[in-house]
Amino acid sequence: MLYTTKETLLSDLKGIIDIQKNGTIKITDQDTLRNKKIDTLVYNAVFNKETAIKNISRWLIRSTSNNLGIVSSSIQSLYEAIGKNQFQGFTVPAINIRGLTYDVSRSIFRAAKKNHVGAFIFEIARSEIGYTDQRPAEYASAILAAAIKEGHEGPVFIQGDHFQINAKYYEKDTDAEINKVRGLIKEAIEEGFYNIDIDTSTLVDLSKPNITEQQRLNFEFAAEFTSYIRTLEPKGITISVGGEIGEVGKKNSTVEELRAFMDGYNSTLSAKEKGMKGISKISVQTGTTHGGVPLPDGTIAKVKLDFDTLKNLSRVAIDEYGLSGAVQHGASTLPADAFGKFPETATAEVHLATEFQNMIYESSVFPKDFKNEIYEFLRKICAADRKEGETDEQFIYKTRKNGFGPFKERFWNLSSDVRNKIGEELEAKFDFLFKKLNVIHSKEIIKKTVKPVVVQLPAPLNFP
Repeated sequence: MLYTTKETLLSDLKGIIDIQKNGTIKITDQDTLRNKKIDTLVYNAVFNKETAIKNISRWLIRSTSNNLGIVSSSIQSLYEAIGKNQFQGFTVPAINIRGLTYDVSRSIFRAAKKNHVGAFIFEIARSEIGYTDQRPAEYASAILAAAIKEGHEGPVFIQGDHFQINAKYYEKDTDAEINKVRGLIKEAIEEGFYNIDIDTSTLVDLSKPNITEQQRLNFEFAAEFTSYIRTLEPKGITISVGGEIGEVGKKNSTVEELRAFMDGYNSTLSAKEKGMKGISKISVQTGTTHGGVPLPDGTIAKVKLDFDTLKNLSRVAIDEYGLSGAVQHGASTLPADAFGKFPETATAEVHLATEFQNMIYESSVFPKDFKNEIYEFLRKICAADRKEGETDEQFIYKTRKNGFGPFKERFWNLSSDVRNKIGEELEAKFDFLFKKLNVIHSKEIIKKTVKPVVVQLPAPLNFP
């Protein structure tokens, strides 16, 4: 149901959410909100053509979640505790959702609730925001609505992943590219993204004569963005910031590179303001590729991930710099037996994306005619990206992420039977990952370390 006016929206919520003249709300019928109305609210938050109604729906979701103790939060204090060796033996999953965001989020919250998991992150990368057509406000609304629907309690961690400088655009117009990243950071923080991963590793220049000079632009811009983030923090919140020393898919990172980055970063940040809080984690490259490498038949090549390097990098990050450890990207398509090794190597965080996208497309209940329509669309619009000698299976595997944006509403409007079945399949996957990454029962650790801070948002103009 799409609301046509503000009045129809208010009428539909009468007796369920009481909206005060001062912009505060009171939930008067929690069961009806969770069982029926939150579905309508999130649909309007994503698809209503009227900007005013869309914004009201998003504000109501955020305000309602705060009212229920479901608070968008920073994971900073947990990572600081890990950096002091107060907690160990688990790896926090950071999950990118490209499509069916409300349904996939619901499956994550169900798996978390079943396993008493508190340490997990929702994230979206700069590139994903584009090809999935999900700006930060929409993404956060879908996640918080899912938390309400599934009865989640406590903090919710939403992260900007790979807020990245595009090296080609940087070369063309440095100021314009820097301002784009700054703009995205500001937009995300305003919508409750209190965890931001800066990625300026694209500026690493291996032609320079030594490691410090190779990393210089990387650590200087990472410090610049960190300083900017600190100016935007809501009162009482320290945003968790991540840095990156090696591009995913390129050469493996080394301890020497980590030290060169951290020493340069810390001195640059200190010169801006002595005592300013720095990054809480460091992303490294140890042998993976985003999405995996598709073989001619469409299957994924086996990856040899260097766990010894990952362990060494994490240990140096913790012991020498007080960080929570190293972060592993591009991991969702790894073999099942690899995930248990991340906690053993003191990996702070692991980023997971492509496998969940694959599970949606490859589910036995996903409509074949719809899938064929998407693939045919991609063969046309992505034709210029096709490499010589690439099979159709390889091409589709690499490009089907681009189907989520143009067909977003069609995905959301799949029958409830289809969406529920896909949700069940994904819930089982998240259940497996939570256990392998050893974050089960981490809800108690989150309660000890993270104190949610409610950020009251002003009501939309002329509302209620």
